[in-house]
Amino acid sequence: MSLKIALPEQKYSYITDDTRSCDSDTAFVRTNQNMDFCKDAKECGCHSVVNIEDIAPLMGSENIKIIGITGTNGKTTTAAAIYSILLDLGHKCALLGTRGFFVNEQRVDAKSLTTPPILKTLTYIYQAVEAECEYFVMEVSSHAIVQKRIETLDFALKIHTNITSDHLDYHKTLEEYIAVKNSFFADESMKLINKDDKYVDFNYKNAYTYSIESGGSFSTKAYSLKDGISFVMQHFQDTFDVLSPLHGFFNIYNLLAAVSAVKLLTKEPLENIAEVVDNFAGVAGRMEVVSAQPLVIVDFAHTDDGMEKVLSSLSAKDIIVVFGAGGDRDKGKRPKMGAVATSFAKTVIVTSDNPRSEDPEIIADDIVRGISNRDNLIVNLNRKEAIETALKMQKPNEVVMILGKGDETTQIVYDKTFPFDDREVVREVLNIK
Repeated sequence: MSLKIALPEQKYSYITDDTRSCDSDTAFVRTNQNMDFCKDAKECGCHSVVNIEDIAPLMGSENIKIIGITGTNGKTTTAAAIYSILLDLGHKCALLGTRGFFVNEQRVDAKSLTTPPILKTLTYIYQAVEAECEYFVMEVSSHAIVQKRIETLDFALKIHTNITSDHLDYHKTLEEYIAVKNSFFADESMKLINKDDKYVDFNYKNAYTYSIESGGSFSTKAYSLKDGISFVMQHFQDTFDVLSPLHGFFNIYNLLAAVSAVKLLTKEPLENIAEVVDNFAGVAGRMEVVSAQPLVIVDFAHTDDGMEKVLSSLSAKDIIVVFGAGGDRDKGKRPKMGAVATSFAKTVIVTSDNPRSEDPEIIADDIVRGISNRDNLIVNLNRKEAIETALKMQKPNEVVMILGKGDETTQIVYDKTFPFDDREVVREVLNIK
C-alpha cells in the first residue's frame, strides 16, 4: 500500500516515496531504496523531488530520543521492556517493531516489517512527537541496516543483544551477517553492548557494556530462575535486586539490557528503575505460558540458537517440543535446529511452520537430518494434529514447548494465508476458556 503524507506549510501539500502516489501536489522523497525511480516520479507528474535528509527534521526526528536495538534474538523483548519501564517511570514513549507501533500504552498500528522503510518510520516519529513522547524505541533488523532503512536517524542509544546465525538466505554467509550487525555500532553514538557475545565488534567511543559472565558497566552478581527471574545487578559500587515474572536465562540478558538502557537515558536512580521491572509481564508469543497446569509454553524461537536458549531454560523438566522451520528462508539452520531439539527434549515432534512456496515434507527432512537419535521422534506435517499429539501424550511433570510462530495468527502455505494460532489450538484442546 502506497504512503502519502500531508505536510503543511511547504510548497507541496503531500510527500510520498512511491511513484504511484505522485501528482502535482505531491513531492517524491528520494531515499537509498528508491533513488532509481526519481525519473519515473517526474514522469508521473510529481511536484518535485526532495531528499529524505531534508524531510526528516520536518517530521520531528530531532525532537525525540531514538533508541535502536539490533541482534539476532532478544530485540522484541528488550524493546518492550524498555518501553514498559519508561512508561512506568512516568515518561511518554513510543515503541516500533515486530509487534506493531505503540504510543503511550495505545496500539496505533498493527504488525509490519521489523523496521519499516524510512519514510514510514518518520511518520511514526511524527505521531510520537505530536503525542509529546520523549523516547522512541525501535527494533533494527539486519535487512534494514543493509538497505539503509534507518538513514537520517540520529540514535540517542544503540543496543546490541547478540549475534548468532540467521537470515543467511539473504546475507549468504555468517561473516557477512556479523559484519552487517556490527556496522550499526561503528560510529561514536552512545551504545550498550552485550560483552558476552563473541561476535560483537564496536567503536569503544561512548560505549557501555552489560554482562552476566565477564563483568561490564552493568553486570550480575547472582541470579535465580526459580518461579520467574531474580538477579543482583551491579553498576560500579551499587548493587540492587531485580525481580521479574519472566522465564528463561536469556531473559536475564534482556532485562539487564533494558534496565541499563533506561539508566543511561534517564539518569534515574537504579533502585527506582528496578522497582518497576516486575510490572513487565513479557511479550505475547515470547515464552508465553498458555497453560500453567499442564505447563504449555509458546515461543517465537526459530533459529538453533533461539531454540537452545528457550529449551535450556527449562532443562530441569522433561520437554516435549513441537516445531518446524519457515520455507523460503535459511536452509542451513534446519538440521541444526533438529540437533538442538533432540539435545534438550525428551520427545521431538517435527511439523510444518510457514512453508510458503516450499514442500513441507522437504523442510521436515532437512530438520530430521540433524537428529541422530530418532527413537523419540514424531513427524506430523499437520501443525494442529502435531500440537494435539503433544498435549495428549504430556505427563504431569512434563512441559510442552511449541516453537517457531509465537503470537502469529496465520500460517502461510504456498500463496495462501490461513488463520492459525498455536495458542488457540492449545486452549481448544485443553478446553481453556
